[in-house]
Amino acid sequence: EVQLVESGGGLVQAGKSLRLSCAASGMMLDDYAIGWFRQAPGKEREGVSCISGSDGRTYYADSVKGRFTISSDDAKNTVYLQMDSLKPEDTAVYYCAVRPSLGLGLCEAYTMHHWGEGTLVTVSS
Repeated sequence: EVQLVESGGGLVQAGKSLRLSCAASGMMLDDYAIGWFRQAPGKEREGVSCISGSDGRTYYADSVKGRFTISSDDAKNTVYLQMDSLKPEDTAVYYCAVRPSLGLGLCEAYTMHHWGEGTLVTVSS
């Protein structure tokens, strides 16, 4: 059974950094596309960043390009999202999600098969 556990959320001031972690079990990253999604109150869930476990290709939403970095550690079966220069508009619950894939594909919530419970990120101004 695939399980995903997010950690690393919290309350930070604008301009600061956070690193989110997604620990996966019951699967190998090589066989999956992994993504970070977020949902702010009253808004739809949106794709923030995705990475292909097989070839390392990445995708970033325009709103986070140049500020967020996604990476994976196969030895730890963990995917990270380094978030720098945080803005109040980054405030949301951040979710990790995966789907079986040999490539990157679309970074869209509806394509993902398994989800974590989420971790709250709050950025104060």
